[in-house]
Amino acid sequence: MQLGISTYTYGWAVGVPGNLPLKPITELDLIRKAQAFGLRLVQIGDNLPLHTLPEQRLQALLEQAGTAGITLEIGARGLTSNHLHHYLGLTKKLNARLLRFVIDGPGYEPEISQVIQIIKKEVSFLEANQITIGLENHDRLKAREFAQIIEGVNSAYVGICLDSVNSMGAGEGLEEIVEQLAPFTVNLHIKDFGIQRLPHLMGFQIDGRPAGQGMLNLPWLLHKLAVYNRCQTAVLEQWVVPEASMQVTLQKEEVWAEESLAYLQSFFKS
Repeated sequence: MQLGISTYTYGWAVGVPGNLPLKPITELDLIRKAQAFGLRLVQIGDNLPLHTLPEQRLQALLEQAGTAGITLEIGARGLTSNHLHHYLGLTKKLNARLLRFVIDGPGYEPEISQVIQIIKKEVSFLEANQITIGLENHDRLKAREFAQIIEGVNSAYVGICLDSVNSMGAGEGLEEIVEQLAPFTVNLHIKDFGIQRLPHLMGFQIDGRPAGQGMLNLPWLLHKLAVYNRCQTAVLEQWVVPEASMQVTLQKEEVWAEESLAYLQSFFKS
């Protein structure tokens, strides 16, 4: 399994709606960061939407990744037929092999049967171009529903992008989702986390931690995925708890990335 970084490694630096840094990092900055860490994989998620970039930036990304020996993976949100088709074209253009997709979008929550139909229309394209779709487990659907989608499409080129924390939003823990989704997992989002009771004792708070410093049992998770030998790549994602100022938050995010990758690199090939 190959380790990489993502736009969600640097979510604050890329920019969160309503909280944009003065100079957001770009797709080319991510290439340079990967090189500095000795990594050869970059996943560009929906927080830096490639379909909004001009052709010159896409070409520059392709060229710089090629020069640096960086493999690209790309991501999108809102799995409509048109959006999927567009992003498959971008995936091919950028010589990527993985297209990670979050099914839901703003005001868009399709039925499982609709998702299956949308993806099935593109299976011949996936097979011809050796592109894999990884559906990310997210807040609305249960693990069994994601499994139902993968089984309904029934293609070796459609699997799961397994996020280690997202399914808590659907009331499911990591052991539960791994049990059902590990056989289908083609990409892993490593996101460490902590859970703490709020001071008033009326509930819990879930937030991020640097990898290896939270509750994520990474050796166990990697062992579970290795049984199926289908997950080929993993990227670091971070839920960095913000500080009072953007500048301090960005500094914290950088430190977390450094600490996390120092921990993770012993588990992965370069």
